[in-house]
Amino acid sequence: MIIETRAYARAGLLGNPSDGFYGKTISISVRNFGASISLYESPELHIEPQPQDVSTFRSIYHLRDSVSMLGYNGGIPLIKAGIKKFGDYCEENNIRLPNRNFTVRYRSSIPRQVGMSGSSAIVVALFRALMQFYKVEIPIEILPQLVMVTETEELGITAGLQDRVIQCYEGCVYMDFDQKMIAEKGHGKYERINPELLPKLYVAYNTNLSKVSGKVHSDVRTRFDRGEKEVIDTLAAIAQKAEDGQKALMEGRAEDLHQLMNENFDLRCKIYNVPESNKRLVNAARACGASAKFAGSGGTIIGIYHNDDMLNQLFVELKKHNARVIKPFVV
Repeated sequence: MIIETRAYARAGLLGNPSDGFYGKTISISVRNFGASISLYESPELHIEPQPQDVSTFRSIYHLRDSVSMLGYNGGIPLIKAGIKKFGDYCEENNIRLPNRNFTVRYRSSIPRQVGMSGSSAIVVALFRALMQFYKVEIPIEILPQLVMVTETEELGITAGLQDRVIQCYEGCVYMDFDQKMIAEKGHGKYERINPELLPKLYVAYNTNLSKVSGKVHSDVRTRFDRGEKEVIDTLAAIAQKAEDGQKALMEGRAEDLHQLMNENFDLRCKIYNVPESNKRLVNAARACGASAKFAGSGGTIIGIYHNDDMLNQLFVELKKHNARVIKPFVV
């Protein structure tokens, strides 16, 4: 029997990047793109390499382009780290695993290095497959933390909880990363929002590869840790946009998200060095009358459009900036 599992790309609607600083966010899953895992029983534990895992290249330029697109390691380190963390979790919780081995294969259609969380999607799908294979239940509120530490502790990837929460819960979720609650319970407060309450959303991502998203947050983290007032106040204001957005959606005021999303991005620019290419993408979308903000850490934007004419205008104008526009499929 082959086990097939899947996890989807995600986009931060409001509140990012406060999620890594005990803030609040609203995120959606973007089912247009996903990572899948195939797993079946075999005599030995075997991880099947994919094309991006190869170490043979046509030339120095082929190697350079491959590293630019896929990073240095492909997906195999993620798979190894995920299997190890799953085993650690079972051991720590006195779950005895049967003596069964498996072969595992991964695939992903999530655009790389544009902040749509392709790495964590692979790990989420892997955990789902391992849970099925070994008949182990991990509480859904705990799973995002396990996925995050797979990346942070095992592989040294800079990562926050938001991406893993929305990829585990799916749909649309409001998250409050209350510091005290996380310290006590190992997770924040996660509330599902009916996606039917959402306004008309578009997502646009840069088809010319952006920077690796894990490298964006370092300076702000240092300033936050040393208690710099501007950073702390700005991140609190960004978190407030998520809280205001949740209230607006629940009260049927989805149109309020237009201004909140714009303000979210403008606040971000106060403390982050946002590349000019990304600012141009946001400004081009706003010039069409749409709202625009980062969907993650750069390379992808999200916003509200009002009608099909505006959506068509976004297709045309953002293509000039090497960006592809899609309507996110949330459920």
